[in-house]
Amino acid sequence: MEPAAETLPRTGWTATASDAETEGEDGRAANVLDGNPETIWHSKWSDTAAPLPHSLTVDMGAVQVVSALVYRPRADSPNGRIGTYTVDLSTDGRDWGPPVATGTLADDATVKTLGFAAQGARYVRLTATSEAGGRGPWSSAAEIDLLGDPGRPAGVVDLPRSGWTAAASDEETEGEDGRAANVLDGDAETIWHSRWSGTAAPLPHSLTVDMQRARTVSALTYQPRRGGANGRIGAYTVTTSADGTTFTDPVATGTWRDDDTVKTATFTRPVTARYVRLTATGEAGGRGPWSSAAEIRLAGPADPARHGSWGPLIGFPLVPVATTVLPGDKLLAWSAYATDRFGGSNGYTQTAVMDLRTGEVSRRRVENTGHDMFCPGTAILADGRVLVTGGSNADRASLYDPRTDTWSATDRMNIPRGYQAMTPLSTGDVFVLGGSWSGDAARDKNGEVWSAETETWRELPGVPVTGTMTADPAGPYRADNHQWLYATSNGRVLHLGPSRQMNWIDTGGDGSVTPAGNRADSQDAMNGNAVSYDVGKLLTLGGATAYENVTATGRAHTVDVSGGGQPVSRRTGDMAQPRAFANSVVMPDGKVAVFGGQHRPVPFSDATSVLTPEIWDPATGEFTELATMAVPRNYHSVANLLPDGRIFSGGGGLCGDCATNHFDGAVFTPPHLLNSDGTPKPRPAITGSVPAGLEHGTTVTVTTDKPVTAFSLVRTGAATHSVDNDQRRVPLEFRATGGNSYALDVPDDPGVALPGRYMLFALDADGVPSVARQVTVGRP
Repeated sequence: MEPAAETLPRTGWTATASDAETEGEDGRAANVLDGNPETIWHSKWSDTAAPLPHSLTVDMGAVQVVSALVYRPRADSPNGRIGTYTVDLSTDGRDWGPPVATGTLADDATVKTLGFAAQGARYVRLTATSEAGGRGPWSSAAEIDLLGDPGRPAGVVDLPRSGWTAAASDEETEGEDGRAANVLDGDAETIWHSRWSGTAAPLPHSLTVDMQRARTVSALTYQPRRGGANGRIGAYTVTTSADGTTFTDPVATGTWRDDDTVKTATFTRPVTARYVRLTATGEAGGRGPWSSAAEIRLAGPADPARHGSWGPLIGFPLVPVATTVLPGDKLLAWSAYATDRFGGSNGYTQTAVMDLRTGEVSRRRVENTGHDMFCPGTAILADGRVLVTGGSNADRASLYDPRTDTWSATDRMNIPRGYQAMTPLSTGDVFVLGGSWSGDAARDKNGEVWSAETETWRELPGVPVTGTMTADPAGPYRADNHQWLYATSNGRVLHLGPSRQMNWIDTGGDGSVTPAGNRADSQDAMNGNAVSYDVGKLLTLGGATAYENVTATGRAHTVDVSGGGQPVSRRTGDMAQPRAFANSVVMPDGKVAVFGGQHRPVPFSDATSVLTPEIWDPATGEFTELATMAVPRNYHSVANLLPDGRIFSGGGGLCGDCATNHFDGAVFTPPHLLNSDGTPKPRPAITGSVPAGLEHGTTVTVTTDKPVTAFSLVRTGAATHSVDNDQRRVPLEFRATGGNSYALDVPDDPGVALPGRYMLFALDADGVPSVARQVTVGRP
């Protein structure tokens, strides 16, 4: 698989191990750097085998930006394949911080890429804490490679450019407006270009940004020109200065690819400087002595209390394409018939469960339902089970019961589908619509309902899919995909996208559809999403007018149905970045966090990725940028709110031998949980017992360890393909009854609090939530 970042040259590197076999075989650590996959490092096994854990440390001889460790297992035997692991970094070989990556590897011979946030290090240590197949206390490796700078690092945010100036070693002003100032104007259509009229100025060319005062900087982002290839920067250096006269040794060097994607130079360490200089020493395509740039941005370390923070990458034995949080602090994920690719109707699915407390990940192949659950519909039932429908096996439906950790088949759908939308209903049943990606291509993917009582499907002839489709040029195959559905009272559903037209759907009897107007000034927004942040109130954001290969939007809209009539939709603040294929998560305080996506959606590509998440605040209608992600999250990525108020973001890819399979995820800690030094803020706690089941229209007494000012229920989500129609936030009415005891009113309308699994949070006056108690609302 071609890596997303360049493989670092291993010249002069050395490798050492905690232990190595030298008597029974040549199992020296040095073998992992010799370029020969037939020679291996093996932990000591002769006489008395060395016990786990075993570690392997690579010394690169100098500090370099590194973003991943590539592990090639031995090919001749499964013994010693690494199972659970950690990756640690050090600049001096003595001081090691917390692991930058942890996870579980599949028990096979494929090459594994263990990614983490790009940063400067000299020493990289891989520690095996278990053997993948549990065959013995051994560890082994055929080859180890390290990847360099893939782009923007995690834990940084763009610095505001107000008042900045830019100067260049030379610039074109006669044949075009190629002034240096254009790289700071926010317009990617205007560019700086080295002087080309008359006699072209020779390489190197430099651009110097003056931030007007000293700031801490850790990355430079370079956006090439859009209108042509000439002048794309290839080889480069970045230097900094306090006074604009004396510049440091390079803080970043490298060679950028010859394409128009946005590039990042990650510094080997954060630096405090006023001036940052980008020097182009080569043109990427070798077409001439030119250099150009559309935009230049600088980024600095994030303030955790303003921007949140990311935990280490967690490796998965599959690409997590679909996920849901389970009781007992666990996360269920699945991909397709294979861990890294899809295709055909194979009748089985690769699944994994991560323990959120320990980070351990187990893997299982589910065969008994005859269902390849790639690109499905998902819904969490009133009794807590997960219903998964269609996809590669387009008519199948499967149930996962977290109480028994078992999968079973349920009644097949009447209409085979893939990429369909589903939502649980106020009645406890489940509604499904759309899904022309899979199944009979000639058949309209009209509505049908799964009965919780009989576990059978009935078609809704009064709910045709045609009125809910976008105007995608690919037709129904793309136009009826990934719909946004919001269930309300009496079995009704608001269809609010991605088509610009919204519709009311009644699921009773044969069903019916009634147009509900357009979503304000929005166009079609395929591969955007919608999130219920309050009762009857939703935020829609992002997407594009077609499934792929068009420009995404940064627009966001609110849709309000709390009045009970026609939806009222308004434009709210725009995102800082346009994005499609992003994922959005509602938090306990009603704010919405959005992760990943692309400026221009292209499946199985990481080009034009947006690595800076954002949070939308319903009180202001504005978005705030957050600490950047280490890994792009685009097509086939997921995000889920966790019971402790943090957010899991992971996946992307599933394209076989490609560069964009992301077998990992990471946990984001929102800013309201952190102090400026990154330490956790004090949090309220729900104390005493809380009933596991809450019935509609009842009152429950909850005690806390300190005064709180709000309670909310957040329904457990089920995410796939940027859509999560399960999640919704329900703020609760309550009364203080003395002694940090509160009487909470459970909504009496199951259309407000859909029957099913919820996380109950208590929030203090600063909006800091407790760790949730997981409850079921309604009678299963």
